[in-house]
Amino acid sequence: MLNMAEGLARLGALAASPVVASLGEAFATAGFELAVVGGPVRDALLGRVTNDLDFTTDARPDDILRIVKPLASAHWDIGRAFGTIGARVRGEQVEITTYRADSYDGVTRKPTVEFGDTLEDDLRRRDFTVNAMALRVPGPALVDPAGGVEDLVAGTLRTPVDPAVSFGDDPLRMLRAARFAAQLGFDPAPEVLEAVERLRETLAIVSPERIQGELVKLLQTDAPDRGIRILVETGLIELFLPEVPALRLEVDEHHHHKDVYEHSLTVLRQAIDLERERNPGAAPDVTLRLAALLHDIGKPATRKLEPAGGVSFHHHDVKGARMARKRLQALRFDGDTISSVAQLIEQHLRFFGYAEGAWTDSAVRRYVRDAGPELDRLHILTRADVTTRNRRKAARLASAYDDIERRIAELAEQEELQAMRPELDGNRIQEILGIRPGPEVGQAYRFLLDVRLDEGVIGPDAAEQRLREWWATRA
Repeated sequence: MLNMAEGLARLGALAASPVVASLGEAFATAGFELAVVGGPVRDALLGRVTNDLDFTTDARPDDILRIVKPLASAHWDIGRAFGTIGARVRGEQVEITTYRADSYDGVTRKPTVEFGDTLEDDLRRRDFTVNAMALRVPGPALVDPAGGVEDLVAGTLRTPVDPAVSFGDDPLRMLRAARFAAQLGFDPAPEVLEAVERLRETLAIVSPERIQGELVKLLQTDAPDRGIRILVETGLIELFLPEVPALRLEVDEHHHHKDVYEHSLTVLRQAIDLERERNPGAAPDVTLRLAALLHDIGKPATRKLEPAGGVSFHHHDVKGARMARKRLQALRFDGDTISSVAQLIEQHLRFFGYAEGAWTDSAVRRYVRDAGPELDRLHILTRADVTTRNRRKAARLASAYDDIERRIAELAEQEELQAMRPELDGNRIQEILGIRPGPEVGQAYRFLLDVRLDEGVIGPDAAEQRLREWWATRA
């Protein structure tokens, strides 16, 4: 819960920080207003770490640039047309924007840029009240025309104006509602949820790239499942990731299976916990989190009700990988992310065969070879995929995966598993067989790779003998 006394003390410390203080004095000397705005003010009140500093002012871009230049080690004006000047001051990156009073046409989310005259009007055009507070400097004085402090105390997300107007101006704000709910642990106000549900179709005017950006920010939060639930319950996610709500399969009294939607959210939470445990301090792994969320999206399309009362989902891993690839391409994810997520989904069931019976060393090598650079993520995803409430079964699966990781480590130390290659390269194959480059070299290479996977390291002389024997059978 927000402690106002402590929060105000932190605001005072923010105003007194070298960067804020020097900029505040410089703008005041030049006869202009300046205020820290948005996230830094919110986070200072909540006691959260503030990374970037955003300012707003009544100065126009030319004036901002003139005032900032003497204080900055670098500056840039790429956002000048929108009133924004960026700079590096005392080692920190800052952005300073002229008060805005934009208008929207309702056809695109690009505003007609209009500069405003007052801080209060600038704040009222922002997305949520908790982001519509400012700290005037060098005062300092807190400015909160929309009641953001009260909403911070209540843990509520509201818009400074009617949410229908706010979301009508910029539909991307509907996605931000889910993201901030996850990031801050707040609940959107009922009128916000109602407006999202009513206006969700307007998200169609937002580019896939911007939607992808918000989805990534949501997945980077500590509790993305909280935001995903909001997206599903309002129907907004249907516009860009319909495979997730499709996981809410109907369950009749004769054919029982676990709730795939709830299972997927549990896997996502468990994957995040394991990610932090194994990689403390690392940046959130969006690729892993996408794979966890989407790992079972092939189930609705492959569900089969069995005569005996069970339900099967044969090949949902392969189907899900194809579906994920197509959806992530539509959202303009980069090729590496798409390939990694698809691979993890396609391979997420491989381990469960191991749990049913010990694998040979050959099978372990193939598991590592097929996972490639995704092996560490596959370890996490596979462990996170165990959501059974049966403690004995969960313990058995955990023990089995402990065992496979141990065997992988042992084989890796003995055989350099990460450099899984035949013991003879393409040039040596051509020399031994007396052939020129072509398909036969590739066939021989694959044969030797199978030998390597099945038998481990046998030495170059033995590999040459096996190659000659294989070649003789082709004559």
